[in-house]
Parts: sequence; C-alpha cells; structure tokens
Amino acid sequence: MPDISTKPYLLRAIYEWCTDSGYTPYLAVKVDAATTVPMEYVKKGEIILNISYGATSGLKMDNDAITFRARFNGVSRELYIPVHNVLAIYANENGQGMAFDVTTTAADLPPSTPEPVAAPAPGLAAVPAKTSEVSHVPDDDDEPPKKGGRPTLTRIK
Repeated sequence: MPDISTKPYLLRAIYEWCTDSGYTPYLAVKVDAATTVPMEYVKKGEIILNISYGATSGLKMDNDAITFRARFNGVSRELYIPVHNVLAIYANENGQGMAFDVTTTAADLPPSTPEPVAAPAPGLAAVPAKTSEVSHVPDDDDEPPKKGGRPTLTRIK
C-alpha cells in the first residue's frame, strides 16, 4: 500500500486556520494540462487564487483535488486544481502559511488504472408487464390548482 500524502491534510489545516483567524486564504498553483483555471490570469505558468468563503462557491478540498466555483470579471467559472500542483497556501494579510515543492505536476503523473472490479452477483430484475393488459387512463383533472389562501399541512397516518 503506497504512503498517503500529508499535503491535502496540511492544505485543509492551513485553510481552516486562516478562516478561524479571520485571514484570507490564498492558493498558489502551478498550472498545467491537468489544471482547470482561467488561463487569462496565469502568469509564468502559475496563478494565485483567493479561496476564502466569500470568494468561492462549493469549495471542496479532497485528497486528490481542490474544486470550486469563482467569479472572474463577473463570470462564474469552475476550477479544478490537482493537489500535486499546489505550490503554497497562505494568509494574504500576513503571508503565514506553507509552501510545497512541486517537482512533478498532475499532468506528469501516469494515469492511475483502477483495480478490476468483480462482476456483480446475479440479482432480481423486474419482469415487464404484458402490453395488452396495460392501459393508460387519462386524468380528467384538468382543473388548475387553487391559488391563494394559507398553505395547509395534511397529516397522513
């Protein structure tokens, strides 16, 4: 079993420390083919991203990648950053955080091959009904729902 990287855990810890301390967490990322970021903001193969709660939507920091939505020039974009490509995470206000050595990026890594999965055991399946016995009775309830009034809760026992 390969060793589990500490990098994603450290990224989450520094992010939590920044937010708990009232600081703005920033992420420095090495951009390559495996990274999905707005390329017009990439400088010298790197991008700096504000990953604070107010700047992102749906932030998810997994062991393999960091994904979220953010607005760039008023346009919402989906971002995908492999953990391998993270150069640093730090508080913008004081620069405290952690830097990482990125010698190989996610695009340089060989694609992982999933382990073969055994075929599922045979199970139960629905038997289709005979088409001659199935009949569709149209609803004669063409009356639109009533509007206005207070909503009510119906208790069903």
